[in-house]
Amino acid sequence: MSIIENKSIWLFHGSGGRFASAVFTSVDKAEAWIRKYKLDGILTEYPLDVGVYDWSIENGIFDIKKEEHTTSIFIQKFTSAGQEHFHYENGKREE
Repeated sequence: MSIIENKSIWLFHGSGGRFASAVFTSVDKAEAWIRKYKLDGILTEYPLDVGVYDWSIENGIFDIKKEEHTTSIFIQKFTSAGQEHFHYENGKREE
């Protein structure tokens, strides 16, 4: 199930890559591409039209505990393990 029904995308970050190398509308499409090229990396679901920081707070995944958690430096680097994600090695999903 998606983070927000029909309001999310899947980004693939290849191992060692600095930026996402692909964006998909479904896990099936992403995995077909990952298998085709036998890629290593992480496929992560991202909500549309909201930052992960705000989404994590709104969904009770992250609580602001320190003043530094409200700074732009913190927010611009924020990611959440609460986002659905899958790891791949040689094109195969790790279980």
